[in-house]
Amino acid sequence: MSEDKHVRVRLEQQENFCFLVRFDEAQVDGLLTDESAPLGKGAGPNPSQLLLAALANCLSASLLFALRKFHNQPGRLRAEAETRLERDPAGRWHISKAWVELHLAEGAEQHQQLPRILEQFEQYCIVTQSVRAGIDVEVTVKDAQGRVLLGDKSFEAGS
Repeated sequence: MSEDKHVRVRLEQQENFCFLVRFDEAQVDGLLTDESAPLGKGAGPNPSQLLLAALANCLSASLLFALRKFHNQPGRLRAEAETRLERDPAGRWHISKAWVELHLAEGAEQHQQLPRILEQFEQYCIVTQSVRAGIDVEVTVKDAQGRVLLGDKSFEAGS
């Protein structure tokens, strides 16, 4: 039995490299993203920063869940994340490595089952596990009339 779930976001260009991101399931206003100068104005986080934030957030939430599962009452967690950008052989930038550092609010001795928690919590971080394993990304480009210009055209009417 398959248990598929989907997550969806929508983006709308505001100007130049600035986009408004809307999160369908979240009850929040959209998030403005933008590239740094010279492409954009840095009016919001850029895609690399969003990926890094997603890693840090998911790992923090997984650790918090695991701590509470074993009846711990942790204080506020903090996380710091950093990435290294390098050029590939074609000269294009890519994220080559990311570091995420999680900080407990209290000493290790105040937590039950901490070795077991630390051994397992990363396995439940959807984002980290997906990035580590690689993600199959299918790209489709459509024109204003909905015609598929790039990608799978098999679902178009009459195909």
